[in-house]
Amino acid sequence: MLRISILTLAFFCALDVFASGALSGRRAPGFSLPDRTIRQHDPADYRGKVLLIEFMQTKCPTCKTISGVLEQVKAKYGDRIQILSVVIQPDTIDNVNKYIAENNITSPILFDCGQMAASYLKITPKNPTVSFPHLFLIDPEGYIRNDLDHDEANRGVISVKTLSAEIEKVLPGASQKKR
Repeated sequence: MLRISILTLAFFCALDVFASGALSGRRAPGFSLPDRTIRQHDPADYRGKVLLIEFMQTKCPTCKTISGVLEQVKAKYGDRIQILSVVIQPDTIDNVNKYIAENNITSPILFDCGQMAASYLKITPKNPTVSFPHLFLIDPEGYIRNDLDHDEANRGVISVKTLSAEIEKVLPGASQKKR
C-alpha cells in the first residue's frame, strides 16, 4: 500500500483530506477526466455496464498486483464491464506510459487533479490519509455497490475470485442465469 500525505495532494491538487469508512450505497459521483490520449471519460458513457474505478499510483507495488487482477477480470467479462484507473499528481503521463508498457495494461488510466478522488473517497478535513489502491464497483444504473480498499493485514483481499463474486452480484442478467 502506498500512502501519500495530504500536504502532497493539497500542494498538487488543492484537495482537502481522506475519510475512511463505508463509501458505497450512493450514486457514483460524475466526472469527466482525460486519459493519456486526451480522450475524456465520463461514467455516464458506461451506463448499462458494471464499472470498476480504481484509484492507484504508478509507484505503488500493490497497485501493480491489483492491475493484474483487473486485467484478468476484464478478460473474463469482456464488454460487460469497464475498468477505469485513476491517478493523482505527482503521477505524470511519462509514469503512466511506462506503467502501461511494463504491466500490459489495456484499460484507460485517467488523470485527476484530486477533485474526483475527493468526491469518491469523501475527503474531509478530519482524516489526512489517502491509501492506494482503492477500488469502487459501480452497478449498471450508476450506484456504488462496493468499495474495496487494500489492507496490509489482509493481503490478497482483492483477488480475481473475490472481485468476480462482487461483479456477479450486479451484472445484468446474472440473477436470471442462476435460476
